Amino acid sequence: MQVDSMRLLAGSGAEGDRHLDPLSPRQLLLASCTSYAALLLPPQALRENLLLDDDVDRLPSGTVLQIGDEAKVRLMFACEACGRLDLHGERLAARIGARRGVLARVVEGGVIRPGDPVRDLGQGFASWPDDWRLRIAQVLDALPAGAVVEYAQLARLAGIQSSYCRAFPRLLRGLGAAYAHKAVAARTLTSQPRWTGAGLFDHDALPPSRPGSPR
Repeated sequence: MQVDSMRLLAGSGAEGDRHLDPLSPRQLLLASCTSYAALLLPPQALRENLLLDDDVDRLPSGTVLQIGDEAKVRLMFACEACGRLDLHGERLAARIGARRGVLARVVEGGVIRPGDPVRDLGQGFASWPDDWRLRIAQVLDALPAGAVVEYAQLARLAGIQSSYCRAFPRLLRGLGAAYAHKAVAARTLTSQPRWTGAGLFDHDALPPSRPGSPR
């Protein structure tokens, strides 16, 4: 549904959106007009929050986009195509591949409107991988010493469905001994504090570029 304006909330997402979540990397979905044109899609078929004229899929993770005068969003990783997309075209989920769009977090809030200019401010944050397994390892690398994270919270922080939790025990063993005991099931008894993920998306901001230096 197209709207006349949208308020983005810093660190949370779009006001009124069901994906509003300060601890999620999936606060917004940005899609490109080029994907719609290439795949001959009907409007809103990709279920995006924002539709951009430029090809957002080509931008690296960690890129910051300024939308309008105030709002800034951070690109996280490509949005995986789900089976529900097939309602808009035969085998669309398979055909679209990695072109559904890019998931993003809101860095600075503000009201945005159709036609607002979009500026590429360069890479302001460390990149996040498209592969969910690598994102699991990245989240666990940020875990405070002596703490553990519950499986459901780990899935939330990595931006994957909770159904993936079934694969966590085997995945953690495969990552190596350093990861094997960093995540636990909700009912696991342990004296170690449970980590909520606070600060996860802040610690990987890149230092500002010096004047005259490449980003």
